[in-house]
Amino acid sequence: MDGNAPARRWWHGGVLYQVYLRSWLDTDGDGYGDLGGVTARLDYLSWLGVDGIWLSPTMPSPDQDWGYDVCDYFSVHPDLGTLEDFDRLIAEADARGLRVLLDLVPNHTSSAHPWFVDAVRGRDAAHRDYYVWADPAPGGGPPNNWLDATGGGAWAWHEPTGQYYLHLFLDSQPDLNWREPAVHAAFRDILRFWFDRGAAGFRIDVAHGLYKDARLRDDPPAAGRSPLDGVGGQRQVYSANRPESHGVFREWRRVAEGYLPPRLLLGETWVPDLGSLAGFYGHDDELQLAFNFPFVFAELAAGELSGVVGETLARLPAGACPVWTASNHDVGRFPTRWCRGEERKVRLALMVLATLPGAVVLYYGDEIGMTDAAVPPQLRRDRMSRERGWEGSRDRARTPMPWDASLSAGFTADSVTPWLPAGDAAVRNVADQRADPGSVLRFCRRLLALRRAELGGTLAPYELVTAAGDQWAYRVGDLIVAVNLGDAPAVLACPVGDVLLATATAGEDAAAAAGEDAAAAAGEDAAAAAGADAAAAAGEDAAAAAGAVAGAGRALGPWQGVIARAGG
Repeated sequence: MDGNAPARRWWHGGVLYQVYLRSWLDTDGDGYGDLGGVTARLDYLSWLGVDGIWLSPTMPSPDQDWGYDVCDYFSVHPDLGTLEDFDRLIAEADARGLRVLLDLVPNHTSSAHPWFVDAVRGRDAAHRDYYVWADPAPGGGPPNNWLDATGGGAWAWHEPTGQYYLHLFLDSQPDLNWREPAVHAAFRDILRFWFDRGAAGFRIDVAHGLYKDARLRDDPPAAGRSPLDGVGGQRQVYSANRPESHGVFREWRRVAEGYLPPRLLLGETWVPDLGSLAGFYGHDDELQLAFNFPFVFAELAAGELSGVVGETLARLPAGACPVWTASNHDVGRFPTRWCRGEERKVRLALMVLATLPGAVVLYYGDEIGMTDAAVPPQLRRDRMSRERGWEGSRDRARTPMPWDASLSAGFTADSVTPWLPAGDAAVRNVADQRADPGSVLRFCRRLLALRRAELGGTLAPYELVTAAGDQWAYRVGDLIVAVNLGDAPAVLACPVGDVLLATATAGEDAAAAAGEDAAAAAGEDAAAAAGADAAAAAGEDAAAAAGAVAGAGRALGPWQGVIARAGG
């Protein structure tokens, strides 16, 4: 497709940054983040080095699911701003070379949406067929065994019209009927409305779920217990993951290609196998990016992560762009799930994310190692996880961004109660880390700068070097990345040239340790040289110091990694 020539695919090698809008920055004193707050922090995002931002839902909503229950697809939630605020954000972002993606919710609407309000008036209502309705089963009760995301039944009885309506999420989120042509037409208008206003694309919620089985067959039992295996012990074979959904994305891709530059379609593709994931790319005529949840739910282990990466790249169609992420508003934060709050592991995970080919998506706070927060039950706002009785509320990963160490974390005025409590901003915040050259934030910024310089604008070739034991080493473009995902030191499995960046900090005295370990492992007298290198580097950027030693001693300490030039 000429309009989507490789030079225009800015997401190749790019970095997207997810802003959970309500928790980003409150500029009007109501306790909620807003569009004005995003505009106010564009310089920060530009300084960090991202290429675009994805905003969590911005459209009007009753907030039963915090914006994922839309009641108007053509406006902005009054808590978050106005259309004029959106236009200003687009203009200011464009001036900084930043793209803005919106969140689109096409699987369902709010029960307060005018379409559904009309649909419940009667079986002959104009919008009745916009939704999935069904008669009771022959013996009475719901038409099949489908479950919603809370683990309860997915069918709600509507007594006045004598039918059930489908809701794969809350009962206030009725599912749209994508077999109705008018729904297709309505969403084409929605896409064009926001594309015309300058949106660079959409992240598409529940992209795998649009079509349902026309015969409403029962879902079979799930074979495993992974979050990707199903809901409530069922595998979503008929309630979601239907092949007809691909036609929607081909239709939307044609719309996206009608703009210059072409708009980006990024799918929330909650599927357990990488073959199904690859299908969402079609023949370069469906989604340009599809989220890889097998990677998200993998363990921070060399064999498991490298296996997912290798299989992903093998299964994607030629020229398709993978996308890697490890945190979001649903699954929680990787500094907790993968790293248990350990900074050395956070640095290592960021290094992996920033050096894989394709696109990467960071969640707000990833760059400072922000962990899940403990939100007291009485302050939780997420109805979905509350009704399901999940062990961890999704609120844990939605707390306000800690901009500084003040009482309000710099998110709002100190006199204002934020919509969710802030975590311990004194432990980690942007202001302190920005002032500290050895911080996770400054390390992340160096990573993104290196990524842009070496991988930006390309789909860099990837070659596995080793995934033996706890070490994972791979070649990406002209770089060698080697990470030690274990508690014991490791000798580099391949020769490297100049070390460009390393995870180790001066406080860990990584250089001396690496030199000693290399001497013991290789039988060389590397320790003295490593110690000399570490001493010479005192007071300099810690990453560069550690890198020099790792390159010389050919060793990695526990939970350390390096990026180097390929070479001998």
